Amino acid sequence: MESIWSEENKYNIWLQVEIAQAEALAELNKIPKDALLKIKEKAKFNINRIEEIDKEVHHDVIAFLTCLTESIGPEGRYLHMGMTSSDLIDTSFAILLKQSGEKILEGINKFLLTLKNKALQYKDTICIGRTHGVHAEPTTFGLKLLAFYEELERAQKRFKEAVSEVSIAMFSGAVGTYSNIDPKVEEIAAGKLGLISAPISTQIISRDRHAHYLSELALIATEIEKVATEIRHLQRTEVLEVEEPFYSNQKGSSAMPHKRNPWRSENLCGLARLVRSYSLSAMENIPLWHERDISHSSVERIIFPDSTTLIDFMLDRINVIISDLNVYPENMKENMNKFGGMAFSQTVLIKLIESGLERENAYKLVQKNAHEAWNKKEGNFKKNLLADKEVLKHLPIAEIEECFKAEKLLKHVDTVFDRVLKVKKEQNTTHKKEKATINIYAN
Repeated sequence: MESIWSEENKYNIWLQVEIAQAEALAELNKIPKDALLKIKEKAKFNINRIEEIDKEVHHDVIAFLTCLTESIGPEGRYLHMGMTSSDLIDTSFAILLKQSGEKILEGINKFLLTLKNKALQYKDTICIGRTHGVHAEPTTFGLKLLAFYEELERAQKRFKEAVSEVSIAMFSGAVGTYSNIDPKVEEIAAGKLGLISAPISTQIISRDRHAHYLSELALIATEIEKVATEIRHLQRTEVLEVEEPFYSNQKGSSAMPHKRNPWRSENLCGLARLVRSYSLSAMENIPLWHERDISHSSVERIIFPDSTTLIDFMLDRINVIISDLNVYPENMKENMNKFGGMAFSQTVLIKLIESGLERENAYKLVQKNAHEAWNKKEGNFKKNLLADKEVLKHLPIAEIEECFKAEKLLKHVDTVFDRVLKVKKEQNTTHKKEKATINIYAN
């Protein structure tokens, strides 16, 4: 990502854009073809020289074009014909965002594969589900990971759309009216650059496209934060169901040698806040004065390199965390059965209702036995039920025992996995068919 946002790459893309426009002009016989050959043969830039010229002219595009013309000679006059600076900058910016987007999508694919494999690995690893941070009912650690997987898949799909939406070129001249450039030049040059033409531009490409792109980055960051937050909660000493990787020579605290902190996950939660703040700045770049001002430009020079680099880093870090995550199934089991398995209260409630007891009475009966076990060292919900004469009037001991088997509550785990992963398989098949159809039409 650092190389994508380097000055070297930026000017290389600027050169590609200028040459693509010159090629389009030559195809339409707007400039001599031998001039195009000279331009392609001799065009080169020197960053130090560009900066030197820029100190005099205070205009980076003019400095760049002057530097190119020095290397090309007289034929350099055919560069930038009918263009304005924004044609060059916005079209190049689209390529930078496309390159960054492709790199981020690689990271998403890598993390999706890790989540999928880990979800399958822990598909049947039973743990307690929590709502409001309080024990609810049993789930599996695999289901937790599968939910993250499915959510990230949606983020991936939306981000692909955002990358496509921002991959757009403009060669429309001052205020976007094509006053000194043929619209056909834009179509030809855009195609050469792997972009599509903007249906309409003012002197810039509308910034709603860029806000969409950054908003999707913010959602990806937030999804990573969601995973990291779960790890932070589950790593607490009194929970300790999972733990970030802790390597052989790692230190947890300068003062307390026993510490093993979820610092990587905390780091990701903080970075997610930053990416979200950038998405607001991108939205504020949409309303500009008339056909264009440059209040957005200074903002974009910061928020896009930063946010794409942050997301690239965040995806890499969360992938390492999940790949090397320490998982403690025995602790999960112990936590689930805390206070005698209060997590099975609904199963008992339903059995009592099925036995003929009114719901309200059944609820009170179960709640009484659960609360008598709540937060007591020797508290045991199951034992309370087995000693409750009113409960035993309606349920035999064997039936009460059956209520405390977690596997019975998780009989549909395979169904959920099949649904999520089958949908993924079907989506891939559909995508391949659509791609084949597109190729047929293209041919």
